[in-house]
Amino acid sequence: MAAGDAGRLGPGDRGHEAGAGVERSAGTASLSRLSVFHPSGALGLGANPFGKDVANLQLIRALAQSGGFEQLDILSARPPSEADLAAGLIQDSGSQTRLASGWLLNTGLPAASGALLRGQPYLSELAWLRRRACGDRGYSLLGLAHTLAPPAVRELIAASLSAPVHPWDAVICTSPSVQDGLARMFAELGEHLAERTGGKPPAPPALPIVPLGVEAEAFRRTADRPDARGRVRAELGLTGDDVLVLWVGRLSFFEKAFPQPMFRAVQQAAAMTGAKVAFAMAGWFPREADRAHYAQAAAAYAPDVDVRFEDGNDRARLGDLWAAADVFLSLVDNIQETFGITPLEAMAAGLPVVASDWDGYRFTVRHGEEGFLIPTLGGPESGGLGGTIAARHVFGLDSYQTYVGALAQHTAVHIGRCAEALAALIRSPDLRRRMGEAGRARVRTAFDWPVVAGQYRELVDELSAIRAAAADPPAGRQSDPVRGDPFRDFAHFATDTLTLDTRLAAGLGVTAQDVLGTEAVALDGAYGALRAPVQACAQVLDLLAGGRAMTVREILLAFPADERRRTELALGWMAKHGFVDWLT
Repeated sequence: MAAGDAGRLGPGDRGHEAGAGVERSAGTASLSRLSVFHPSGALGLGANPFGKDVANLQLIRALAQSGGFEQLDILSARPPSEADLAAGLIQDSGSQTRLASGWLLNTGLPAASGALLRGQPYLSELAWLRRRACGDRGYSLLGLAHTLAPPAVRELIAASLSAPVHPWDAVICTSPSVQDGLARMFAELGEHLAERTGGKPPAPPALPIVPLGVEAEAFRRTADRPDARGRVRAELGLTGDDVLVLWVGRLSFFEKAFPQPMFRAVQQAAAMTGAKVAFAMAGWFPREADRAHYAQAAAAYAPDVDVRFEDGNDRARLGDLWAAADVFLSLVDNIQETFGITPLEAMAAGLPVVASDWDGYRFTVRHGEEGFLIPTLGGPESGGLGGTIAARHVFGLDSYQTYVGALAQHTAVHIGRCAEALAALIRSPDLRRRMGEAGRARVRTAFDWPVVAGQYRELVDELSAIRAAAADPPAGRQSDPVRGDPFRDFAHFATDTLTLDTRLAAGLGVTAQDVLGTEAVALDGAYGALRAPVQACAQVLDLLAGGRAMTVREILLAFPADERRRTELALGWMAKHGFVDWLT
């Protein structure tokens, strides 16, 4: 992107080739801080983690270790300690990045850093929060799209079009397929809104392409262990000439891939080559009952192949399988997938990849270089039953899993082409070696986490330049008209509302001790974390002693500035319990 073109960041401005750099706008200073919106605050993973959770944690670690930021602020509902942050993010990398934690809705930290990154693509609520706190140009918002499939997710992403989201904000797309899908959704929704209002379509956020990454060196070390390779292959009854095909991922036919085409292709490849072939599927079953379904399909369609189901949550076992395998196979057919991290892991492990020509897979694997892409055929888009399948889910008749599973059941991956690709790799150890080496080289230059973290740094700088050059946008409305301040939205329910000009007096016969006595009554303390403590309420009664009446403004000015909002809310609580009277 040439200097001066920063305002056009969006579809097409970032190359579809992973690792494509973006020139920084002339005269723009590089930012030294980044804030991360990380609600859970968790710096580790439990059992059966979803890919987005793994990717988000690895991304934050990469930003802390290799992003080039002087400081990283982690905003969460339970802010971790500095020691926990260092142990979970810096680890033994030697990075000098400072780590700080803060409350989830703290807008001061992103305002100081200039950018707030969220591991989800939802920008609407953060944009309204930003407007109320410091204005639309206070900092840039960056969201990360992991899936576009759920209609509810699409609605939340689309809400950006009616929120104060601007060209200095971005929904990061992990592949060109994500970028194309979001660009089309925003364009069609914009056209609809323009048609409804007689106006013009709102500007969408930027849609840059930045891939996910893997720890290239860690996978190399894991895979390059001859002792582990020999031990596992002996356990599986494989000699040096036999071939082990590996799948890694959730064993979910409704959210990942129906396994039958893979079973059929492996069976055909074994028959074509006469080789002994084993197929290990390493993962976990979201529903344990499905294990029998997979086993039944394997027996029916790959009777001459030793099909094993391995525990993908056993990290040691999974590492041994990376070392023992010869070929990686993943025929994903599900719209839930948008990027696909396991082919990158396979390439980092030095394995040739046979993958469906599907979504993000075609972005990471180049046909004939790191492996083979197998042609796919989507279902009918000419007014068939696709709309009915979607409507059944939208109206609650079918679950999301049924929705995407039904689509996947009618999405084809070419079994014959897959069998031919597997057969070519089975026949030629040299081809396997060359494609494996090409995969490792590609990961090092395009998908290693330090490379990806650097692209995030460039993007943050780029959005900062756009924001700095922009004029202040119109900002008449300060709160979200749909999800705004409920005291304001429902003010008409009450006779009056508490304002800065409301005059308050102490309730008849009420003393400070009456307020302090509420600590002994559980119901009086309900939802008390947001308001000032009862000690502050007692101070209010001291101000109102002797029958004195004061406006809310006068009362609040008697408290430190950073305590006034909580004290204001406490005044409503005091009125509720009769400690102060507003009808004076």
